[in-house]
Formats: sequence, C-alpha cells, structure tokens
Amino acid sequence: MPHQRYSPESIVVSHDPRQILEWAAAHIEHVGLHQGRGLFAGPGRTVTLRCWLRGAIDVAAGHGRFNMSRTYDFPAISQARAEAYAAITEYLAGHPVEGNDARTTEFRQRAVLDGWSGQPGRTAADAARALRTAAARLAAAEPQLF
Repeated sequence: MPHQRYSPESIVVSHDPRQILEWAAAHIEHVGLHQGRGLFAGPGRTVTLRCWLRGAIDVAAGHGRFNMSRTYDFPAISQARAEAYAAITEYLAGHPVEGNDARTTEFRQRAVLDGWSGQPGRTAADAARALRTAAARLAAAEPQLF
C-alpha cells in the first residue's frame, strides 16, 4: 500500500479503505479524541476539531476537505468509506456489524463507533491503535500475488 502523508489541509482523498483508516488514525492523533458534549462547538472547521472515530473516518474520506478545483471519484470514495466502517466496527464488536440493507448497516455501524468512542477513559492513542489494527487486518485479508 502506498504511503499517504497526513495533512488536515490535504485535498487528496484516497479510495482505499486501508489508507482511509490510516489517515483517520493520524487525524485523531493530531486533533484528539472528543469526550463529552458539544462535539463541534467552538471555532474552527470540522477537520481541525477533536472528533470521534466516525468523524475521523469521515474526514479521512473527504468530509470538509473536498476542493472544487479537483475531480473526485465519489462512488469509489463512498465504497472505501463503507469498507473502512465495516473493518473498524468488525474489529471493535468482534463480529461483522450488518443490517438488512446499506442504510441499516451504516446505522448499526455508527452506533458501534459512537458507543466505543463515547466510553469514558478512551484516548486518542486508543482510537489510533484501533484504526491501525483494523487497517492491518484489512491488509492481511487481502490476497497476496506472490
């Protein structure tokens, strides 16, 4: 997997779920893990404020970073974001988190992510470790050519 340099100002958005998870880990280390009420209260853009796992993944998948002068493959980015959600929630829950349709699946995955992020005592280091572990599990599950 090619390395993608972290920068909250970056307009480059990957459509690889592993890179999204790695970028989200770097992001949450940079901005911190939010604990408590008032998630996006105060000055600043979404990409510069403390966030939960879900927010870090969303920012990694382009939320608040898209640039009108650049062309993006939105279906591929959306698919990669969905795969990143699936990987991290499966890691956190210990089993696949699914529903009867895509909307229900995402709702359940968001509940797992938000429940984990909101547990007292969670740290940015815990969140980054979980994101990187999920990315590594995705990489290990990918078929190797040689």
